[in-house]
Amino acid sequence: MDTFSYLAQSAFPMTWLLVAVVGALIRTRHSTSRRAALETWQRWWAVAALGCGSLWMTISFVTIPDVMATAIGFGRTPFEFEIAFANLGLAVMGFRAASPSASARERVTIGLGAGMFLWGAVIGHVHQWFAHGDHAPGNTGGVLAYDILIPAVMITLALRSRRYAAAEQPSVPVLA
Repeated sequence: MDTFSYLAQSAFPMTWLLVAVVGALIRTRHSTSRRAALETWQRWWAVAALGCGSLWMTISFVTIPDVMATAIGFGRTPFEFEIAFANLGLAVMGFRAASPSASARERVTIGLGAGMFLWGAVIGHVHQWFAHGDHAPGNTGGVLAYDILIPAVMITLALRSRRYAAAEQPSVPVLA
């Protein structure tokens, strides 16, 4: 595989992060408040980065499993079908988190759920990299950044949103 092809395949997962960032930046240019901008960022991150990125993985693992196996650096196994449907679950959670009715607490929970799968995948990728020299484009590079950043940013944005909501609540005097 030539260097350009390797870099393109390795960097492709970052496309979904770029779509989320560019979409949020464009949409928040004229936001009326920081809270409105934060809501926009959360929704773009959920729908583009987690939702569409995971849906793309689902479709790829179901329709072109041989290509995906090669990209990861493995032979084809039934495991790819399981990965496809784990990613479908992430996509559904991402689309739910993009809903205007999703609470900050729900988004934190979705981010944590995504993190359990994606951060576990990072551990597996790094292990394969160092223990077995697996430098396939789907095992190192962009996929590592994608798997780390998706849940981390989602959780961070949701926690920040919770702080905004708590700060806007009127204080209730304690009756003695």
